[in-house]
Amino acid sequence: MTRRERLMATLRGEAVDRPAVSFYEINGIDQDPGNPDPFNIYSHPSWAPALQLAREKTGLILMRGVPFRNGPPDPLADLRTWETHDENGSRMTTLTIRAGRRTLTQRSRHDPDVNTVWTTEHLLKDVGDLKAWLDLPAPVPGGEPDPSGVLQAEAKLGDRGIAMIDVGTPLCAVAPLFEMGQFTVMALTEPELFHRALERAAAIIHCNTEAIAKALPGRLWRVVGAEYASPPYLPPRLFHDYVVNYDTPMVQSIQRYGGFARIHCHGKIRHILGEIASTGCTGLDPIEPPPQGDVDLAHVRRTCGRQMVLFGNLEASGIETLPTSQFEKKIATALREGTEGEGRGFVLMPSACPYGRVLSDLALRNYEKMVEMVERR
Repeated sequence: MTRRERLMATLRGEAVDRPAVSFYEINGIDQDPGNPDPFNIYSHPSWAPALQLAREKTGLILMRGVPFRNGPPDPLADLRTWETHDENGSRMTTLTIRAGRRTLTQRSRHDPDVNTVWTTEHLLKDVGDLKAWLDLPAPVPGGEPDPSGVLQAEAKLGDRGIAMIDVGTPLCAVAPLFEMGQFTVMALTEPELFHRALERAAAIIHCNTEAIAKALPGRLWRVVGAEYASPPYLPPRLFHDYVVNYDTPMVQSIQRYGGFARIHCHGKIRHILGEIASTGCTGLDPIEPPPQGDVDLAHVRRTCGRQMVLFGNLEASGIETLPTSQFEKKIATALREGTEGEGRGFVLMPSACPYGRVLSDLALRNYEKMVEMVERR
């Protein structure tokens, strides 16, 4: 089977010659070693062998957002300002929004040797900020999805893999507006206000999801945001209120047009597996093993493996820290538990990827071991 055929058969629940293997974000196509941007960590030579390995040996899954064109005017355009400057080699960005008598401010920092953006100040700090944000003019849905990015990715991939549409849920739009501790307090103590915020986000996200699913049928989607309401952050009853109620319409839109909705949820999922399954999704990632998670892959396979393709279940930290002889045991366990008994399918995949400028020799050997062990099956 080609790598694309193997992935698509897995999504459909059909037999495959062996499990697919993915390095998650690392695909050797989106990472450009030749890009001179000082914030491009992949320009370091240590990344070159891993990028080549991903490009030539793994089932490539390119994540793509879908923008909209010819949409209505942005009601916040005249109230919002962005400022960016460099400070001690880092890129500092400040967002301000005039909201009635308040000025809402968010600050972030991007360091050149780390492939992530840190939020150093969150936009909403208290109930007053949330109320002010809710009183702002609400964006309205409209316009048409632009499928060109997904189609270009598929053309570039050929038989090496698939494109995956990446979308955030209403919770993913609202929760990061707060510092994590403040978010949990707000979600626990101000449910009416919090639902108003989720409804505001859902009004756009649900319409856009339906339009994208119709324009690009039959694709894999990654639906991001559920982990904000997972234990220990919030109790399972609020997972239902803040995730299931808002994610289910998205899953239904995606699968109405033949797509495959994969719920992305880090952390402890044992007590919310039933809630995740109730959305009707047909995929789940990254299914982290203990101690980061609280359930082994075999349990997830038994519980909902017939409904969902399982993507995981290797810790990103293991890639960087475990001696290869120990990491090999983790791979063997994941392959065994992900394929034993009846199930829709399994893709061997880490929970994330290293995000430092220099990729260690150990991490490279562990990536190589993933491919080696899958190809031996």
